[in-house]
Amino acid sequence: MKRKLRINGHSHLLPYPEQIPEFMREKGIFWVDKDRKFMLQKDWKRPVTDSSFFLDEKLEWMERNKLDHAVVLNLSQLYGNGLRVEEMKKALRFQNDFNAKMQQENPSKFTCGFVVHPAFIRSACWEIERCVEQLGLQLLCLPTHYMDTIGTWRCIFDEENEPIFELADKYNLAVEIHPYDGEKFIKLENTSWRFHLIWMLAQCGDAYHFFTLNGYQDKFPNMRTCFAHGGQLAQINLGRRIQGFDGRPDLFEGKHHPRKAVGHKNIFFDTLVHDTGGLELLIRNHGSKQVIMGLDDPYPLGEMESDKQSSYPGKILDLAVDRNIINKTEYDDIWENNVIQWLCGDDESAKEKLIKRILS
Repeated sequence: MKRKLRINGHSHLLPYPEQIPEFMREKGIFWVDKDRKFMLQKDWKRPVTDSSFFLDEKLEWMERNKLDHAVVLNLSQLYGNGLRVEEMKKALRFQNDFNAKMQQENPSKFTCGFVVHPAFIRSACWEIERCVEQLGLQLLCLPTHYMDTIGTWRCIFDEENEPIFELADKYNLAVEIHPYDGEKFIKLENTSWRFHLIWMLAQCGDAYHFFTLNGYQDKFPNMRTCFAHGGQLAQINLGRRIQGFDGRPDLFEGKHHPRKAVGHKNIFFDTLVHDTGGLELLIRNHGSKQVIMGLDDPYPLGEMESDKQSSYPGKILDLAVDRNIINKTEYDDIWENNVIQWLCGDDESAKEKLIKRILS
């Protein structure tokens, strides 16, 4: 009998300092200090909280925690919002080339994503074509919100961005929706980590709101979209959205009812909700088949080893089995089959190829 795989559907990887081009530091876009203690941007820095941010240490960490494979998303700091267009293109291209290299050199360990900036739609479409056809990448990473060319913040699922989703549909892509940059457009003081703890989840809820109102899960049937962090506020907010849609139909003319998206086969959420109550609500809303394993390693808000929290990678799913929220089959599927379904869809040859790559 084939052993069950453990695939982490939400992971991150930092380049080593020497891999980051000098222009990135000169322009204040993004860099890592030579001691690997901080990641930095102009007027911003964040501690590197775990050595597994970097490749060799990541591979050791995966081995130690019996993780067969990881889906590596782009770094949120490299969405490119507010950069001059040429700098943005170079920064995003660096990220995409780096991720492609990681996948090419470690095919059994990583499936890597690529990122585009929706404000420049033609360039974004060219970059999608390059990443898929030349680099062999199959996962498109997008922010929940982005800054357009006149400095207005918009939701990724604005109808003007449909050319991006048409290409994702054409190429049978998996799509990851991830929040960031809330402090740039939510007019509150950045204190007590509020943008990571509260507003990121609201950003996910907002993106899910417009995705489902536009019916993109059916309009682009070959595109499978995963919302990071369990799309957490989208779960608790479902009843309110339904009531709003029914109570004020004049505000939703031509839009799709929120109920139509619930449990849809093309919509996925990761497990990173931090408690079994949140996970139970997610599974109750959408069914376990739409849930994938997500550790968000190695960030401190990820599911990492922590004595304080008596935590370890995979703990929430183990607890969910103990508390009869899921059974053993559902547990195995969240770790393996559901992630593969999100990445490959109904393309059976792509699934076989991915499994073979992981096991090679």
